[in-house]
Amino acid sequence: MTAHPPITCDADVAEGARWLAAIEPRFAAALDQTGPLPLRLRAPGFAGLLDIIVSQQVSVASARAIHARLLAAGLTDPAEVVAAREAGLRAAGLSRPKARYVLALAEREFDFDALTRLSDAEASAALTLMPGIGPWTAQVYVMFCLGRRDIFPAGDLALQEAARALFDLPARPTPKELATLAAAWSPWRSVAARLLFAYYRVLKQKEGLS
Repeated sequence: MTAHPPITCDADVAEGARWLAAIEPRFAAALDQTGPLPLRLRAPGFAGLLDIIVSQQVSVASARAIHARLLAAGLTDPAEVVAAREAGLRAAGLSRPKARYVLALAEREFDFDALTRLSDAEASAALTLMPGIGPWTAQVYVMFCLGRRDIFPAGDLALQEAARALFDLPARPTPKELATLAAAWSPWRSVAARLLFAYYRVLKQKEGLS
């Protein structure tokens, strides 16, 4: 099990943000632009992982629309997904690969409760044993569904681009380079990720105004 208590409320996120701002002036400057950071917790279990799979490599608007269709069709429950088969998932807007992954996950009867007793690395590793679940998906689940406070999905392009801009890097950092940079933000790397996600949205808004 992780040595740190999980993030459960806005006060936890605010505590982490204060700590990060104290150790890194650029985080303090970013917080001035982003304002209070969102909690962003998701329900653990099949529905939470499904939500993350839906959001892979699509826009926020597209992910929300697909998730709404899945919810309306009752396809956030494993039994309903198995009954609907791949055709039902495709009809709700999932791509063929995602529909196959979600169906395989529903059929697997994965023990999500067991993840709460594992360390961050162990929980991520257990998730990646399933078809279609890579490191990014596993890390995002551990961060937002289990509430772990020291997870950083360094392979995320938005985090890489936000770090490039905030830290005046000559190029977008590789996942390895960003993970090395993020090591200094432990034990609040999950809040650092929230901050960089929020800062990325600020950057995109500025681009839209230019």
